[in-house]
Amino acid sequence: MEEKIVQTAGRQQLGEIAPEFAHFNDDVLFGENWNNHDIDLKTRTVITVVALMAQGITDSSLKYHLENAKNHGVTRKEMAAIVTHVAFYAGWPKAWAVFNLAKEVYGEDVESLAKEVNGETEENLVQTKESYEKSIFFPVGEPNPYGKFFDGQSFLAQVSDKQVPMFNVTFEPGCRNHWHIHHAKSAGGQMLVCVGGKGFYQEWGKEPVLMRPGTVVNIPAEVKHWHGAVDNSWFSHLAIEVEGEDTSNEWLEAVSEEDYRKVNEAYNK
Repeated sequence: MEEKIVQTAGRQQLGEIAPEFAHFNDDVLFGENWNNHDIDLKTRTVITVVALMAQGITDSSLKYHLENAKNHGVTRKEMAAIVTHVAFYAGWPKAWAVFNLAKEVYGEDVESLAKEVNGETEENLVQTKESYEKSIFFPVGEPNPYGKFFDGQSFLAQVSDKQVPMFNVTFEPGCRNHWHIHHAKSAGGQMLVCVGGKGFYQEWGKEPVLMRPGTVVNIPAEVKHWHGAVDNSWFSHLAIEVEGEDTSNEWLEAVSEEDYRKVNEAYNK
């Protein structure tokens, strides 16, 4: 038997002041439209979340529909992909607002952020990774196949392979990649969006930039740079490739221990 959607919020909240509106809300919008089985309920919840996000409506009504989506089978990973996709069409600030509500709905374990990595065993690392993953909205993924260009353990999760390829890159505390350059004959480069923890971005000859959730870094082509976690925190950023002509990546030398130490010492002052 198909689930029947029943809504009473209209009459409960507006029944006295606007009974006709309450009727349309409870009996027509939810009573008839939501119970039309031409579209399954999971798809309908996704459409509703997208419509509200596109309009910039991020109040309790959106939270209700996020909860509705979760209750009808939209997973945390699916919701992350949906909001990320719509962000390119509806606007990045709207996505941040939706993610803040979605974290409340899907739950987050912030306690793990206060924990440091103890020991170097694989079992401990996996457990710490799992705890950290609960504190961010995007998946951490699996060990990075480009690990030979990193000092320390990193992880990679594909967020989108449509339109704009996008990956979530996660660094354990102290992990950073080598100096590298994104080459392109024209356009090209990369965009980084911090989605968890704390890390650094540094261009050759310039001061490092501290990245926190919400920090956006635009990396032009032909600029030598590196990025990675601070020494006492996990760090995750979305990596978004900028389309260009004849693009390629050139991996260079590792960031020296001395230079990395100086960057952290300056940050910890």
